[in-house]
Parts: sequence; structure tokens; C-alpha cells
Amino acid sequence: MPDPRTAVAEQVPPLRGREREQQTLETLIAGAREGHSAVLVLRGEAGIGKTALLDDAAAHAGDLRLLRGTGIEAEAELPFAGLQLLLRPALDRLPSLPEPQRVALTGALGLGPGGGEPMLTGLAVLSLLTEYADGSGLLVVVDDAQWLDRASQHALLFAARRLHAEGVALLFGVREGEGSFETTGLPETRLTGLSPEASAALLDEHALTPTVRYRLLAEAQGNPLALRELPIAMAAEPTADLSAGALPLTDRLRLAFHGRISRLPEATRTLLTVMAVDESCEPAVILRAATTLGAGVDDLGPAEAAGLLHRGVGIDSPITFRHPLIRAAVYQRAPLGLRMAVHRALADALDAPEQADRRAWHRAAAAVGPDGEVADALERNAVRARERGGFRAAAAAYERAARLSDRTEDRTRRQALAAQAALESGELERAGELARRTAREVDSEALRAGLSQVQALARFWQGEFPDAHRLLTDAAASIAATAPEQAADMLVQAMHTGWYLGEAELREVLKQLAELQLSDDLPVTPVVRFIGGLFGRGPGTPLALDDILGEIRTRGTVSDQVLLILCGIALSRGQDGPASELARSLEAGYRAAGAAGRLPTVLFFAAEAEIFTGRLRDARATTIEARDLARDTGQQQWVRQLSSVLAHLAALRGDEDECRAYAELGLTGDTPGATAPGAPWAHWSLGLLELGSGRAEAALSRFERLTKSPFNHHICATRSIPDLVEAAVRLGAPDRAAVPAANFEGWAQSVGEPWAAALALRCRALLEDDRAEELYLKALETHDRESRPIEFARTALLFGEWLRRARRKSEARTQLYEALEVFDRLELAPWARRTRNELTAAGAAESTDTPNAESAPNAATGLTPQELQIVRLAAQGLSNRDIAAQMFLSHRTVGYHLYKAYPKLGVTSRGELKELAAQLR
Repeated sequence: MPDPRTAVAEQVPPLRGREREQQTLETLIAGAREGHSAVLVLRGEAGIGKTALLDDAAAHAGDLRLLRGTGIEAEAELPFAGLQLLLRPALDRLPSLPEPQRVALTGALGLGPGGGEPMLTGLAVLSLLTEYADGSGLLVVVDDAQWLDRASQHALLFAARRLHAEGVALLFGVREGEGSFETTGLPETRLTGLSPEASAALLDEHALTPTVRYRLLAEAQGNPLALRELPIAMAAEPTADLSAGALPLTDRLRLAFHGRISRLPEATRTLLTVMAVDESCEPAVILRAATTLGAGVDDLGPAEAAGLLHRGVGIDSPITFRHPLIRAAVYQRAPLGLRMAVHRALADALDAPEQADRRAWHRAAAAVGPDGEVADALERNAVRARERGGFRAAAAAYERAARLSDRTEDRTRRQALAAQAALESGELERAGELARRTAREVDSEALRAGLSQVQALARFWQGEFPDAHRLLTDAAASIAATAPEQAADMLVQAMHTGWYLGEAELREVLKQLAELQLSDDLPVTPVVRFIGGLFGRGPGTPLALDDILGEIRTRGTVSDQVLLILCGIALSRGQDGPASELARSLEAGYRAAGAAGRLPTVLFFAAEAEIFTGRLRDARATTIEARDLARDTGQQQWVRQLSSVLAHLAALRGDEDECRAYAELGLTGDTPGATAPGAPWAHWSLGLLELGSGRAEAALSRFERLTKSPFNHHICATRSIPDLVEAAVRLGAPDRAAVPAANFEGWAQSVGEPWAAALALRCRALLEDDRAEELYLKALETHDRESRPIEFARTALLFGEWLRRARRKSEARTQLYEALEVFDRLELAPWARRTRNELTAAGAAESTDTPNAESAPNAATGLTPQELQIVRLAAQGLSNRDIAAQMFLSHRTVGYHLYKAYPKLGVTSRGELKELAAQLR
């Protein structure tokens, strides 16, 4: 195999009318030479020039390494087939990858055991591209990306979204109207027709009458392929109807190729059909299959002479159709009998063990009715695909196996497996339809309930929360007596769907859970008991999350989904520390497994705990990482929800524009009967912004919205009540705070946490002016200044304001300085400004500093959230590669961020970071 660095690019014809696009591609390639990375998607109709531009870019890659691949429609159901062809020249770099990534990628590519976690495979692709770029640059070109199998798409798109400073330019060509390729957030250029001048220049290659020339210019609409091919077709068949009024342009081009194909010898047409059906472009396979059908290598000649094929350089180079439309024309023109014969021949030719998946699909395509043997082979195919993380391919194989099954029980079992695999692949419509169809065919209540669970999860991720909730609760009720453990599992999931609906729905789930007859030795039993305390109020001994987790461990295990629900319940019950520890434990496991797609959920809970305990810099870093991972893994619901958390942090800093922008995004996603997942945090954030700006009425309106359905059960609704009380008192409407304050006090008593008691005391101090001093002092005594500095400082500010109004200015200044130190240190500008104003009113000299303030700023000041995370890990002694694996980046991107961070920290080497570790917390 020639070295991609030194291989001479094949001469490509000059392009006309694409100067702007060529300049864009030249800029990307130049950037890759300098160590920068970039991605560009070229999108447009068939024949518009995507392939020509990609060929031109490859021809001008110069000394860059080059990887090229093409999506193959016939292999769209083979997991990682596209990735395998693309990465083949770079596989010698596999030993350089961290072991978990190496195992994942070799498993995904069928080169060894492993696979299963799709995003770890994507990270491995990122690392492999980084290694192959080798510091001197790499151009990756993927044409017809819409036909890539879904597993290859996910891996490449994840890598594309994490590129930064690797020296990799990644180009995708995507044909509109066929297949699918989700490129949200990636730079994209949409190709349109050539200018009239460029179109006319292309037609100069043909001797045409003015009438025909005018007609072709009108019909081609600037499409370069049409401008090249329609004149040839019209010259060969002057009577053919290729006029614009008959068919869309793509179909007319296919007809043009039909005519050229029809004039070829029969054996050549047979050989082309083999190529069109297989599309692996492997000469040995194609020729072995063609031989059994009476065709051979010599029959390629007429097709090459007709300009239909492209042969690469070298004896083992693939033979491909010059344009994908030629392949489509060959396939559509072939009679059904010939297609089936070709599938059989290819199945026989694919006799190597590693070709079992392709062989099974060809056998299935040749089947004319139920065939138990072929169905079994496809099921084995599905199992292998699932093990490698190819869930969409697994769903397709299970579904096709079901149709070929010769026994009813096998058909329904395989359909159920197809529904589950489709759900795991994110094909929600397909999963729901398969589950509904299969549920009508089964007699078992337990199996029918399981299929309802698949439907429910599909509806949930489509935002149809009421339907999802109803499916779960109805299915659980149907099996409560016969399968209580399965019913409990479904009802625990219904706590999640009910969370987006309202308190009434949650209380109904709790009622159903309480009525289940569960054995005490089941792992789910302590889970049910803990969830049952969600709405507890008044004095009592709360169930501790740590105790519940201990009970679960003695009985067995529960799913991560259940553990995440326990995190949410624990935060609702004020157990911030244990909830954070559980979230961080799950996070560590996900990072080790490369499960990037699971991190946004658990990082959301971790960020909530960090906000509640005043670790705002950590919270921002956590939330931004979670938001970016959600974006890069296609989880738009989490992008919106995490944006609402960023709005809260912006509100605390007093950044009004940023707060409103994030909150606006968080408020999107409402569906009939359910609220947007990010709405509670968005409303709290906007209320806090108004309160910090002194707009008490607007703030109170936001906070009061959270006290009503469907928000009143949310964590934000409870935690924002002290803000509501403050806003109501500042507005002179304390009566509007009486009921919420009483509810908060009952909640504080039930959770038994000192910080909650301190906030309840602060609320009472605001509402009971005659006892305010006593209550403020008790609140400050109860607060833990170290673990919850913000709430301590806000209580000190309110007490200082009260003292100043009581003309006790010296005592007021003491409290206000205490508050200001915290607000300045945590960069809470609105609260610091308000405190300074109070200090001035209390007779303090105007100053920007607090007494005893440290002269040196925190070392982390000025670092971006990502730089802060990377520097902290580096200070712990982790290598760039270790940090990259944890943060789902390339090691070169980690090095780039450290290079940017060193001057901000005033250090020149990694060793100096350890001395700053304490300041980086």
C-alpha cells in the first residue's frame, strides 16, 4: 500500500465556477498544516459538484496525510462498515491508543473482541486521527456520507465535534433528499447551481445547436453533472425524452445513464449489477461472484470505455462507479431475477469468517419466503452488531430475521429484540411502531408490559411525556399482582416521566408503588421505600441515601437509571452531599467506560449540588462540559436543561444578557400537557436576576410561578422559596410569602439539614420583624460558612441591612463586610454592589476592598472552564493522554489548552502546577 503522505494524487479535471468553495477548502487545508483542526460539510443535490470539490481538495492536499472513504448504501445496515474502509490505512497506529479506546475500536471494526459503548468508539476515532496526523496534518474526505451506516456516522460526528488542535481537516459530502446525516452544529456549505457563465463554459465542450444549447442550460439549472451528461445522452439517443417537464433532474440523469448501460454487452451488464448490489468495491469478491454468473474481468472493458467506471491505481485498488447515480441506474434497470441471482452469488463468494455479516444479508435478500436457517444467521448478525455498539444495524437484522422466521414464537421474540435495539439506537419512531405491532401478537402480560416500556421510553425521548407516563403506569398496573418486581421497575421509571407533568402524577405513582407486594430481599424494595418519602413534611427521621445504597448492595444491584432517579430524589430531600457523591461515582464509571452519552445526566446532578454548596466555578465547568457533551451526542433535551443551569450561574454573576439568552433556550421544548425540562431552572434564574438587580416585583412574579403546578414539586421550586420571601418583603407584600415560607419550614424540618434550618430561620426573620434580630443571629449561628458560603453571606447582608435601618451602623458594617468578602471572592457582582451601597449608607468609607482581603487573586481567575478542568487534572499528575481520555478530547487539544493556561497562571512547566493545586480548587 503506498504511503498516503507521499502518494501522488490522481489528476482531477479543473473546476469551473467553484472558486469561492475552493478557497474555503484551501484555507482548511492550510490550517491543518499549521496544527489547527476544522470540519466542513458540503451539502447539495446529486451531480451538483460535491465529489468534484472533494477530489480537488484531495489533489491539493500536498504533504498532508490523506484518508478517503465513501458511504455505501448497500452496507448501511453493517455496523462500522464505512469506518472500517476509511480508517484502514491508519490502523497501524492502533497500538498508540489508550487500551480502553484500542479495545473499543478493534471490537467495532471486527478486528477483535470489544466494542459496545458507541461514544468510546468515537473517542478512539478522534485519537486515531490525531495519531495519524502525526503533527504534520491530515485531510479526511468522506463522500456520500448520507449512506454511511449509523454506527460509523455517530463515531465520526462525535470525533468531528471534538476536534480542536490536532491538525485534522475533515470534509463530508452529503447528498440532499437521500439517506440521513445529522450535522447539527457543524459548519456547512450548501452547493447551488453554477453561474450562467460557468454553465455555458461547460457546454463549450460539445458541438450543440443554439436551440439545444439553450434548452440544456435551462434544464440543467447549473448542475455540472447534467451539463456534462445530458449532451452525451442526447447525442446517443436524439429521440429520448429527457425534458424538464417529465421528471426531476436526478431521474433524468438516471435515464441518461440507462441508455448508456443498455448498449453494453449482456455480460458487462451482469458484472455491473454485481458491483451495484455489493458495492464493497473489492475486486476479488466481485469477480468471484461474477464468474458464477458467466462474467469475468474482461467484461469490464466496455463499461470503462463508456465512462461508467473508475479504476484506482494499483492491482488491488477498488473499481468504482464514476458517480453514485450510475450505480442507481444499473440497480434499477436490473430485473428482479438477476438481482436475486447476484445476491446468491455474492453470498457464496463471501466465505471468510469475517464476512459472515455481509453473507447473511445477501442470503436474506435472495430469500423468497420464510427461511429459518437464514433467520438464525441474521439473528447471530444482530447479536454481533449489538456487542459492537451497532444498535441500528442490530435492529435491522432482528427485524429482517423476524420476517424470515418460520415459527411464530421466533418472529415475536425477534420483533421485540428489534424494538429494543431500535430504542437503543435512537430510532424512536421505529422502536415505538415495532413495540406496538409486537404487543398485539403476544399473549404474555409480562412481555406485553415490557413492550409498553419500550413504547414509553420512545415517547419520552420524543417529548411526549403524558403518553409515556400513561404507558408506564397502565402497564405496571396490569402486572402488579403477577410480576410486582417488574411493575416496580416500571413505576420507578414513571417517577421520571411524572417529574415533567406535576405533583398529582407523582403522588399517583407513589400510591401504586405503596400498594405493591414486594419481597423485602429485592434490590428495588429499599428504592421504593426511599422514593416514598419524596413529599415528607414536618419533623421526623429522614431516610438517608447512604443507608439505602447500603441496603441495595446487600440485596444485589439496580440499574444506573434507578441510581440516577435516587440522585434526583436525594437532592429533593436536601441530601446534597450524598447525592453528589453518588453522581461523582457514576461519573467516574462512565468516564472509565468512555460513556460520553451518559455523562450529561449525571453531571447535571453534580452541577446542582455544586451550585447549592456555593462551588460556582466548579459548577460552571461541570455544566459547560455536560452541555457540550450533550450537544456532541445529539441530546438536545439536555442541551436546553443545562442551558437553564448556566442561566442561574449568569444570574448570580449579574450577566443579564447571558442569563436571558440561556434561559430563553431552556424554556423551549414545551409539549402538550408537559412543561419544558429546563423551565424550572430558567424561571428561578430569571427571578434571581431580577432580585439581584433590585426589580422585586418582576422577581416575585417568577418565583410565584414555581409555587404552582406543574412546577411546585421541583427542586427549584423548593430551593427558591427563600428568594421568594426576600422579594415579597422588599416589595412590601409579605403576605404573598406566608404560605410558601410555611411550606419551606415544613420541608426543612423533614429533611433535618442544618443549612435548611438556617434558611427557614432567615425567612422567619424577614417576615417577623419584631423577632428579626434573634432569628438572624440564630440563622447565622446555624449556617456553615465554609460549606455554603453564599447563603451565609446573603443572611449576613439581610441582617446588616436590618441593623442599618435600626440605626445600628457599626454592627451593620460588621455583618456587611462579612458578606462582601464572600460576594467578592465568588464574583457575585449584583450582591457585592448591593452590599457596598449598604456599607456606604452605614457610614463606611467608599472602598473597593474588604478589610483583610487577600492581595493575590485566586490562581484560577481568568481560566476558561475547560482550561480549569485540564489544569486541575494536570496538577494531579495525569498525563495529557490520561486527561484526554477523561474529557473526551485529543491529547493535542489538551496540550493546546495547557499552553494557553500557563501564562494566565504565571507558570512555565507542568511541575509548577502542583504548587498551585490548593488555589485551583
